[in-house]
Amino acid sequence: MSSRCPPCGLFLPPPPSRGCSQALSSLRKGPGATWQLLLGPQSPYLPQPPGPGTAMDGQLLPVLLLFLLGASGLQGQGPERPSEDLLEETPGEEVPKEDGVLVLDHHTLGLALQEYPALLVEFFAPWCGHCKALAPEYSKAAALLAAESVTATLAKVDGPAEQELTEEFGVTGYPTLKFFRDGNRTHPEEYTGPREAKGIVEWLKRRVGSSATRLEDEESAQALMDAGDVVVIGFFQDLEDEDVATFLALARDALDMTFGFTDQPKLFQKFGLTKDTVVLFKKFDEGRADFPVDEELGLDLGDLSRFLITHSMLLVTEFSNQTSRRIFGARILNHLLLFVNQTLASHRELLEGFREAAPPLRGQVLFVVVDVDASNDHVLQYFGLKAEEAPTLRLVNIETTKKYAPPGGGPITSASVAAFCQMVFSGKLKVSWLAPQGGAGRAQPLLGSFPTQHQSSWPGPQPYLLSQEVPPDWDQRPVKTLVGKNFEQVAFDETKNVFVKFYAPWCSHCKEMAPAWEALAEKYRDHEDIIIAELDATANELEAFTVSGFPRLLYFPAGRDRKMMEYKGNRDLESFSKFLDSGGELPAEAPTAPFQEPLANSSVGPREEL
Repeated sequence: MSSRCPPCGLFLPPPPSRGCSQALSSLRKGPGATWQLLLGPQSPYLPQPPGPGTAMDGQLLPVLLLFLLGASGLQGQGPERPSEDLLEETPGEEVPKEDGVLVLDHHTLGLALQEYPALLVEFFAPWCGHCKALAPEYSKAAALLAAESVTATLAKVDGPAEQELTEEFGVTGYPTLKFFRDGNRTHPEEYTGPREAKGIVEWLKRRVGSSATRLEDEESAQALMDAGDVVVIGFFQDLEDEDVATFLALARDALDMTFGFTDQPKLFQKFGLTKDTVVLFKKFDEGRADFPVDEELGLDLGDLSRFLITHSMLLVTEFSNQTSRRIFGARILNHLLLFVNQTLASHRELLEGFREAAPPLRGQVLFVVVDVDASNDHVLQYFGLKAEEAPTLRLVNIETTKKYAPPGGGPITSASVAAFCQMVFSGKLKVSWLAPQGGAGRAQPLLGSFPTQHQSSWPGPQPYLLSQEVPPDWDQRPVKTLVGKNFEQVAFDETKNVFVKFYAPWCSHCKEMAPAWEALAEKYRDHEDIIIAELDATANELEAFTVSGFPRLLYFPAGRDRKMMEYKGNRDLESFSKFLDSGGELPAEAPTAPFQEPLANSSVGPREEL
């Protein structure tokens, strides 16, 4: 099994670079819009993110949750802070360029803000793999902006060399990109767009120009509809209405959609409309979806964004590296996966029935097909499956991370798919998440806490967890080995104080602290009331909580109240020892924990933390 990603991911193969923080917090289609949840749900079976020196996925888009939280009002507001550096600048000083990108420092930033009204600044580190991967795309974007005469400029700052600037702008990882408008230094906008050249350019174009095309006639409307797989047109009788501003604000961030708007009566008539409506046109499925504007309440941004996200998705999406981020950006919490071998005709025949079950559940369940004959081993591992078990269904809620398997081995039809979903959503399920049976890392559905007399007849789907087998020598070494199956018994032993390291085999920070952890276990091996343990959180799931980063250190003090405390001090033998000797308390002067390696969650793409 692969790593978990907080809060937007449960499932990621190990990232190849040190300090890697990959995107996920929400991402987020065959044809359709890609949305990135800045504060969104999790991304369970996301494929391996690109490593340093590789091209990054350009389909990372910000979700309109920013607007729901009222964050959009921050852009460009606040008084401009007088810059002491600006006063020190030499008149006529030129800012150097490298591959079309301005190279700034604390002396020249103020000059650049004065000269360039729309400035996107990348804070990078020379050693950062993700910065190196972004560099060629960033330079291409600079060239495209110049070629298209877009009034936006790209710049970069060497973060480690310019500590004053990284502190001023709250830079906590690399690369971090911030967008400055009209010289406003106090409230730059966080860049949340794609990491490829065309996406960067489109993100900027929608900020320095119009985010939607005004349509005057049928020809312009048809041309716009022909230009993209998903086209959204706002039909408004009064273009001065505030609903239009809401529509344009939404269009600014939905980069995978093409937007237009009109007030022309002949276009209302052509498309059969009599009142203000936002229409999504798509070159797949039903072809069109309408969102009427509430005449009393007006256009609600949250409702419209959810509508566009839902209807821009294919009814059934085949899982791949290209579609994965779109799938997890859809803000649909329940994912139903059909595992098939696409090389087998008998498996392909199941797809039609699977698709027939999708329309009534649109917006509630995302239907996904996983080809077990393709490069999807990471998905199989996450669900504890083998390729030969296809065809089979699994449902996962990416917020609770609960996974469900249908009972029995009946045929997969439209009716059985719908019934399976209904069983999960009925609320009748009262099953405990017990450690699964079977081979290491394999999951077997269990009936859990249902009364024995009902277990044989219970027809419903059963949630399950994954666990490795308990090693025969799990308690023979100074560092005890925990897995899902023995975690509860050991961690919540009323007579023991248990200190657990949750790690990932690929995590560089886990490897760095391993000697100190071994030394700690050796030091306290003769203390009968203290247990030093570790658990591979990429291969074991726990009912009590999910692991949100590596390494995560949790302390479970003795007693009946099942307390759990997180250790956030330095990762060295002396600090660990003080923590244990004080009964789970750090001295007041103890520093905060060093970097914890997140599991691939970032609102703006992969970054390496400071």
